[in-house]
Amino acid sequence: MSAEENAPTASEYIVHHLTHWQNKPQVDIVDFSVFNIDSIFFLTLIGVVGSLLLWKAARHATAGVPGRFQAAVEILLEMVDGQAKAIVHNANSRKMVAPLALTVFVWIFLLNAMDLLPLDLLPSIWGLIYGAAGHDPHHAYLRVVPTADLSVTMGLSVSVLLICLTYNVRIKGIGGWAHELVSAPFGTSKNPVFAVILGIVNIAEQLISFVAKTVSHGMRLFGNMYAGELVFMLIGLLGGAWAFSFEPASLLLLLLHVVAGWAWAVFHILIITLQAFVFMMLTLVYIGQAHDAH
Repeated sequence: MSAEENAPTASEYIVHHLTHWQNKPQVDIVDFSVFNIDSIFFLTLIGVVGSLLLWKAARHATAGVPGRFQAAVEILLEMVDGQAKAIVHNANSRKMVAPLALTVFVWIFLLNAMDLLPLDLLPSIWGLIYGAAGHDPHHAYLRVVPTADLSVTMGLSVSVLLICLTYNVRIKGIGGWAHELVSAPFGTSKNPVFAVILGIVNIAEQLISFVAKTVSHGMRLFGNMYAGELVFMLIGLLGGAWAFSFEPASLLLLLLHVVAGWAWAVFHILIITLQAFVFMMLTLVYIGQAHDAH
């Protein structure tokens, strides 16, 4: 049997790379008992790595001329602190919000950067381990970019929503926030009938606003990283087409694979940084809005 006959089709290759390692097969469309083990694993691993990097920078910080790593961290800290001061004007809140923004940026940047690893590197290693354990290596699924998982990005955005709600109550009080829900943004009326109507409209608008912000916050990050992952898969297929064809003319595919892969990786560095920055800025903006009175 030839190598070409053993090669997966383009659709099989993409579907395999888009399938998560889960705790059990998912049958229902919505099944909250199904977990993406790969996303949880890499979320935790990268979170620990990011924490260790920042801890190392703080532990080895010197008052003299900083090294490259310390200088980079200090620049990052100054950038985040400046953005936090410009958006969140409550000094007490910034004691928690600024470190939160730093954590969000570093964590999401490192999660996004997993997309720069060779596409088949970690899945192939996992396939060997899975096969050595006596399982079918073709069923060894592994996705290494947690931010290309909608459940992860929506989980992050819902966490930001909960923090915003907490600050709404903390800053304005439960009564003040409840009054804001029924009086903003369209105000109220002295007429009881109009007051009830405006109250319902205001609550509906506020709920729609919370939902829209949360969904767009998570979907923006997911959409960009998912699209970037697909582009890397398509570029990977160029190399696969060359590897399984063994034809001299297919060397053009190899050249295109190398050039396109290098170009997209360089461009993707900008994307992963920008997406981490945008997510951090929106987090600051939403928390800052929670401090504003209407």
